[in-house]
Amino acid sequence: MYLFALVTIAVAILLSQLLIQYNLNNQLSDSKIINISGKQRMLSQKLTKEILILNFITDSLQKKKQIDKVSETISEWKSNHYSLANGNDSLGFSKEKNPILTQYFENIKPNFDSLLKASSTFLENKKQNINEEENLKLVQTILENETVFLSEMNQIVGEYDKEALEKVTLQSKTEYAILAFTLLVLLLEFIFIFKPTNKKVESLISNLLSSERKAIKLAQDTEIISEAKENSVKELKSLNYAMENTLLYCRIATDGTIIHIGEKFSKLIQYNPFLSDKKFGQVLTPVEKEQLFIDRIVLENHRRGWQGELNITTRNEQSLWLDLSMVPVTIKKDESELLIICFDITERKKAVQEVERLNTANVADKLSQQKVISSKIVENQENEQNRIAREIHDGIGQMLTGLKFSLESINLDDKEKSTVKIEYLKKLTLDIIKGVRTATFNLMPPELSDHGINSALAKLTLELSKLTGKNILFYNKTDFNSRLDSLIEINIYRLTQEAINNAIKYADSTHIIVQLSHSSTLLSITIDDNGKGFDINAVEKKRNSESGMGMLFMKERIQYINGRVFFNSIPNEGTRITFNVPI
Repeated sequence: MYLFALVTIAVAILLSQLLIQYNLNNQLSDSKIINISGKQRMLSQKLTKEILILNFITDSLQKKKQIDKVSETISEWKSNHYSLANGNDSLGFSKEKNPILTQYFENIKPNFDSLLKASSTFLENKKQNINEEENLKLVQTILENETVFLSEMNQIVGEYDKEALEKVTLQSKTEYAILAFTLLVLLLEFIFIFKPTNKKVESLISNLLSSERKAIKLAQDTEIISEAKENSVKELKSLNYAMENTLLYCRIATDGTIIHIGEKFSKLIQYNPFLSDKKFGQVLTPVEKEQLFIDRIVLENHRRGWQGELNITTRNEQSLWLDLSMVPVTIKKDESELLIICFDITERKKAVQEVERLNTANVADKLSQQKVISSKIVENQENEQNRIAREIHDGIGQMLTGLKFSLESINLDDKEKSTVKIEYLKKLTLDIIKGVRTATFNLMPPELSDHGINSALAKLTLELSKLTGKNILFYNKTDFNSRLDSLIEINIYRLTQEAINNAIKYADSTHIIVQLSHSSTLLSITIDDNGKGFDINAVEKKRNSESGMGMLFMKERIQYINGRVFFNSIPNEGTRITFNVPI
């Protein structure tokens, strides 16, 4: 029954596909025919326009080019018309046409022939520069026939379009009919095949459930046997892996006596594989202390196996490191042996020791550098605190003292003097406010916390330009205006501030340009100056100098925010410092 149902569905699908493919094959060339027939209308108009242009061209070079264009247009127009009228196998155009199209092509033939003959004659006359009067008549003939040709070509295109629409409509009806037939077949199969089968399946499931309970009991009985087989398979896999993927291996008895040793292993430890009755420890090393240690490992672990690293002395008194695995293997019921798998890790051990030595030296160097950096940071913090204290004491403090004495000296009875002193106090108050803002700006600019790094750097360059008289400019090249983590923003600000101050203090710069740009993953700040520059290699070698420590501090600080700094300087030409920070 199932076979019958499947065959019926398969036949229905096959028939539907055959019908659909047949209709599609009949429609393959419809779009191409409509396109080319529509193109014929354009080509007839193009030919007429090109002939009219050619008729009025006097320049010989332009005339030759126009003659070539007209020739190409005539060739394409003639080829397309013959393909439509007579059929074309390469384009898939059928020679057979319906009576209406046949009549249309017969009607258009005189106009086509007249157009073709007149255009060809006109072109030949132009090539030879003869018969200008005849050319005028030929142009008139072309214009008269082109209008009729265009009108009749419209009828042909409309008939092709009508034929294509009829084929599509037929295709749609065919598919609907196939769909209805398929649905009918499925309905009949459900009523007469699948529904009765469902009852049989329910009965079968009931029998399967009963069989499942019996199978579970049987599985429980065979579980012990399966476990034993699984253990055997694991042991065989371990043995196979050792034999196929290692070269240093041997088999020993549980008392440590050598049963077999691989050729590569025997060459490594300089042992004759044909000797017998030798213990594994004696084979590995001639040193008695090492032999006793190896024999004890075999004795204590011959049942459960062992894995670890051994350092032995070979017969030529060389140190050899082995990564050794000892795997118990059951041969028969009461007979077992040990499979020894080794890897020579001597070179790796030497490399590890060398890395540890280099790391120790590197850590000591890092600690030394860190001590210098820490002391310099403390010194800079102390200098900054002293500077702020001096600013407050010498500037703001003195102005506040003056404000206090001025307030106390005001005599309200003398209004004229009081007015003058009040005006002076207003100016003094503004100076105090400005001093407070300057001090707080140096500590933490409000633009940085309120608006972000873009506004803070713009404010920094403006203030420093006013303060120092240098030409310090800021450009946001990519219109970056996003906020970053506060730790990243303050470090970028301090790094830029330090770079500008260095350019002012040490480089004798007159022009400093700060540029900010970004991509989807990177923020970049570039500081260029026209100062005296420096030799980067020479400065890096002098780590204890002020310039060398300045570069080191920048590198350390940028690392705090996972960024990188690049120095590019040429003596007497200027310096560029670039900070790249991931965002």
